[in-house]
Amino acid sequence: MLILTRKRGQSIVVDGEIEITVLQIQGDQARLGITAPKRVTVHRKELLEQVRAENVEAAVVDAERAGDLSQAIPQRRSPRSKTTRGAPQGD
Repeated sequence: MLILTRKRGQSIVVDGEIEITVLQIQGDQARLGITAPKRVTVHRKELLEQVRAENVEAAVVDAERAGDLSQAIPQRRSPRSKTTRGAPQGD
């Protein structure tokens, strides 16, 4: 992890095209401004973690439902042979 000290109005540049500027510092909070190309997505980490946790929970629920459904659906029998019942079978 790279640790930098910045004052209000100062910036850092990531990968030559993403600029992060300290806009305001109030108590233990810093307000940041981020300038990045439209193709770069920027998300708050806690929101990403919440979405990931919800996705994991949904996957577990879906797996449980799938297990319940597999027991509720009758199993298919193997298909009968193509010979007609009672018909002589040739060599």
